[in-house]
This record gives sequence, C-alpha cells and structure tokens, in this order.
Amino acid sequence: MNKFSEIINQKKPVLVDFFADWCGPCKMMSPILKEVKDSLGEAVSIIKINVDNNQQLAAQYQVRGVPTLILFKEGKQVWRQSGVLQKNEIIHIINSH
Repeated sequence: MNKFSEIINQKKPVLVDFFADWCGPCKMMSPILKEVKDSLGEAVSIIKINVDNNQQLAAQYQVRGVPTLILFKEGKQVWRQSGVLQKNEIIHIINSH
C-alpha cells in the first residue's frame, strides 16, 4: 500500500490501469497503454493494478468496473474514466495535466 502512495506522489503524472485477468476490454488496453508509454517515454509513469489481487486498493479508489484508468499528479487524482480509450485520447489527457 505504501509503495502505491510513493508511486502516485511523483512529480510526473502517473496513469494507473485498474484491470482484471478475466476482463476482455482490459486485454485490449494493454497494447494501447504500451503505445502511450512508447510515445510519451519518461514524461509519464504507467502502472497496472490487478483488482483481484489488490481489492483494498480498488475499494479505496471506488473502482467498480474494469478497466478503470486514473491519472494522478503529485498524489492527487486529476482524471479518471472507465472503459477502453484510444491511444490519442489518453495522450491528450496526460498532456493536458
């Protein structure tokens, strides 16, 4: 839990992908997030949180559906959305924060 706090309290934006292994749309997000990371490089951190293995964390952020993406900046939640998003949408959102 503390490690998560350390990660989201970075200066650069941190995109957290709450996912589950059994979730079809979550599997679609993986290559999209990889492309986002390839495009933005060190400007952003992207981490994946398995909701089945991290139920307490998922509950803390009221993740009801997967995939849910939450963008943190210096520990504060600045954006969130559930469902599959396209690479350009995600890059635009990260850049606008």
